[in-house]
Amino acid sequence: MAFPTERPRRLRSTAALRQLVAETTLSLDDLVAPLFVAEGLSEPKTISSLPGQFQHTVPSLLAEVRELYHRGVRSLILFGVPNSKDELGSGAYDANGIAQVALREIRSEFGDSMVIMSDLCLDEYTSHGHCGVVKADGTVDNDATLELYVRTALAQVEAGAHVVAPSGMMDGQVGAIRQGLDGAGYLDTVILAYAAKYASGLYGPFREAVGVEIAGGGNRKTYQQDPANRRESLREARADVEQGADIIMVKPAMTYLDVVSDLRRELDVPLCAYHVSGEYAMIKAAAANGWIDGEVVALEQLLAVRRAGADFVLTYFAKEIAEVLQR
Repeated sequence: MAFPTERPRRLRSTAALRQLVAETTLSLDDLVAPLFVAEGLSEPKTISSLPGQFQHTVPSLLAEVRELYHRGVRSLILFGVPNSKDELGSGAYDANGIAQVALREIRSEFGDSMVIMSDLCLDEYTSHGHCGVVKADGTVDNDATLELYVRTALAQVEAGAHVVAPSGMMDGQVGAIRQGLDGAGYLDTVILAYAAKYASGLYGPFREAVGVEIAGGGNRKTYQQDPANRRESLREARADVEQGADIIMVKPAMTYLDVVSDLRRELDVPLCAYHVSGEYAMIKAAAANGWIDGEVVALEQLLAVRRAGADFVLTYFAKEIAEVLQR
């Protein structure tokens, strides 16, 4: 009787063995928690499409960051939700805007013990919901928008951000921000570029979280990437790196694992992916109906992002998964 010389099942027989030979790992250091802080709230406000997530007051935001820190998550990315909006999104670069107020408080308490990232865009702050200055014909003015991105970057860094994360997908945004930061003496500020951000249908819960509605039922397909295109993402990412990006991002994560893999293979800068609101919400909804084990699926998806080549993951599961990883 012939016996196989190779028997892979030997290495799967116990949990300890499986962990020992695991090709991909997920650790607390791989998690970045997206957080929302809203102006004018007296208490945290639940986000119905993102179970377990909140629009925070500044005090409740600080409490959440303390909890994340206690669980071993040492990186966050902050999104501001203003009380009022205007056509130029002035709250994004106001020194007393809600994001800047919160950044100062977080930096004051945590110093350099947390990596404090700040999303850099205008859409949360504009009355029309686009990521930049809108011209009379309804199109976004790329170059006029860049000037406001630079102002926003400076406001965020002055308030305490270690990392600014331009997400608007304007051409030349990284170069303009790098020049502005360097010119102001912020040579060590990290730029995390949303290099491959797709015009995805998976952002709905996020838009509820930040109160964004695009005027006239419009969309962002003229500046975010087409889901049909793969090679284009490499051109975008290379351009961002050449302009001074220190880290690049793919967004969303699960439906663009091929892009994550491409960028990991071709570029040697740190790479992350954003496990977005729709990806989180689908797991939560299916788990609530008893169709899947939400914890198991969340872990599986985050491992898949790491396996594809991401160095770390932005995920709304950060706090929950941190608890799992510490068991």
